[in-house]
Amino acid sequence: MVPGMAPGRATRRGTTRRLRAAGLLAAGLLAAPARGALAQPDCFPPASSNEARTMALVSMPIAFSALQAPELLPSGTVRLTLETSQVPHVSASMATATVCRPGKGPENANFLAVIPRPRVLVALPYGLSAEGGWIPPVRVADVRSNVLGLALAWSHPLSSATVLRVRASGTTGWLEAPITCDEEGLQEPESECYQGTPSTDRLHPNMLGADAAVGWSAYEGKLRPYAGAGYNHLRPRFQVNFTNREGTVDRTRVSVNLDRFVAYAGADWRPLHSVAVVGEAYAAASDGVIARLGISYVVR
Repeated sequence: MVPGMAPGRATRRGTTRRLRAAGLLAAGLLAAPARGALAQPDCFPPASSNEARTMALVSMPIAFSALQAPELLPSGTVRLTLETSQVPHVSASMATATVCRPGKGPENANFLAVIPRPRVLVALPYGLSAEGGWIPPVRVADVRSNVLGLALAWSHPLSSATVLRVRASGTTGWLEAPITCDEEGLQEPESECYQGTPSTDRLHPNMLGADAAVGWSAYEGKLRPYAGAGYNHLRPRFQVNFTNREGTVDRTRVSVNLDRFVAYAGADWRPLHSVAVVGEAYAAASDGVIARLGISYVVR
């Protein structure tokens, strides 16, 4: 006790100091997580935004199209295919966010030139067939994917040389790459990525689709042209994961729902009875056209 000070007054002053210290400690504890993680709301850009257009464009090569002329296969037939799809180029203006990250430069949206995918088809009774495709989590450059595609189709002859196919498909999984902040962005002093760590962002290209195609036989069955059209419902989700030089973590999530009408045409050439080489042009309304190539082997 300070000499000359009333006991009650000294007690009140000590209590005040203890409350002030506790308040400062609590404020420090609450501020500590804020320094390590940047709380940001989810972003829902409109379909016309650059974010939505970029995700739609990148999703095109991942869509699980048939990549084969319609045909009737005996039940139990297995067809193995290796597919390669072109990844369309995203311009710098389109890769620049307009809603979720305004003011930031272009994202690293051109991370691959092609996407390979092995696939298998099993013929079922009554003209049905089931198909699956998988992009395994093997790192290529800075990209790692784990994408599964599934489809169920029904084929029906329209004539001795023409076959109709109706097909439903779905795609799910993820693609991981330094899209928000790549190594180049970390070296630019004007960028918010400067001196941070490469981001490990994930794109989840979720989609459902349905289409119909007609194929016909030519040159004694060695060439089978086909053409079709359909509809895709896309629900891509993009998860940012970037830590800047101050240790702040950006975990912004971008969500859009999109609908696309698609059309495709191609032909498969069969130099051998069990081997086919197929090429296809695949177009999505308002996005563009990509090329797909495949080689398949039929196990009977």
